[in-house]
Amino acid sequence: MNLARVIGTIWATRKYEDLEGCSMRMIQPLTGDLEALGRPIAAVDTVGAGEGELVFYVTAYEAVIPYPRDLVPIDASIVGIVDRVERTAQTTGEMIASPEGRERRR
Repeated sequence: MNLARVIGTIWATRKYEDLEGCSMRMIQPLTGDLEALGRPIAAVDTVGAGEGELVFYVTAYEAVIPYPRDLVPIDASIVGIVDRVERTAQTTGEMIASPEGRERRR
């Protein structure tokens, strides 16, 4: 699983029949330090995530598993909303971001 932030919603008036009724979001993949990693991607939202929320997602074959229909062309699925990220690390004094966007010292 991977971390990402929801950065937008995708609206499509026409799409593959088995995707009718699904919510699609633009997500920005993140590093473990919650920094942007690569380019944003489109993902099917299986949990009702909102814009700005920190989520975790799966890709490849696993992306189809949480969807209620079989054999649907999905490359990425949001499968959870992150409430908080805690890491066990030595205190370094550097700033890290929380899911709410606030910074705190490590």
